[in-house]
Amino acid sequence: MKLELYQIDAFTEEIFQGNPACVVPLKNWLPDDILLKIARENAVAETAFLLITAIPSI
Repeated sequence: MKLELYQIDAFTEEIFQGNPACVVPLKNWLPDDILLKIARENAVAETAFLLITAIPSI
């Protein structure tokens, strides 16, 4: 399974400072055990999963 993953540095404007967090956009929700494994694999304090249901047009 391939997923996009974005690691961000929260509470700072400098790279590799602040608090690291991961954001994983999903097309379909995954079972809780898979979400936990993804979070554990990335080994950061916070991992957020975002369900993309529609992309608004500009």
